[in-house]
Amino acid sequence: MIIFQDYYGYDVRLSFSDHPFSRRPKHVFVICRYGNHWLLTNHAVRGLEFPGGKVEEGETAEEAAIREVREETGGIVQKVTYVGQYEVNRPNEMIVKNIYFAYVKSLEQRESYFETNGPVLIEYIPDDIAKDERFSFIMKDGVWTYTKQELQRRGML
Repeated sequence: MIIFQDYYGYDVRLSFSDHPFSRRPKHVFVICRYGNHWLLTNHAVRGLEFPGGKVEEGETAEEAAIREVREETGGIVQKVTYVGQYEVNRPNEMIVKNIYFAYVKSLEQRESYFETNGPVLIEYIPDDIAKDERFSFIMKDGVWTYTKQELQRRGML
């Protein structure tokens, strides 16, 4: 288990084991690859980040991950893999998110990308991402950094 504070100073616990915090998390975070590029979305307020969001009623977290990728980027997921889970301990709520890694086979043009400005393809995410104004606060805590290391350890990158 990895423990750190997020961008806002809240305590985060991150694990790459099988659902250590909840079997039914209410949120997902989806790290996406499309060809040789990272597939992110440009959130209208927060900036560049990987797709993600809430699990809807009657939906599994994996189904939510696939749906969120499509809604926010137009990406059609070829394969999605559970990687880990993290929880953020905020003053009045505990947020638990599943982390997925998705290979996207194609991008479809959409009329709406919901609360985002649509897909962004980039070859390289900077190591000093915390200093890069283009990226959302969601990308600036340890979740992305540690998950990238885990994906490399598993030979997925």
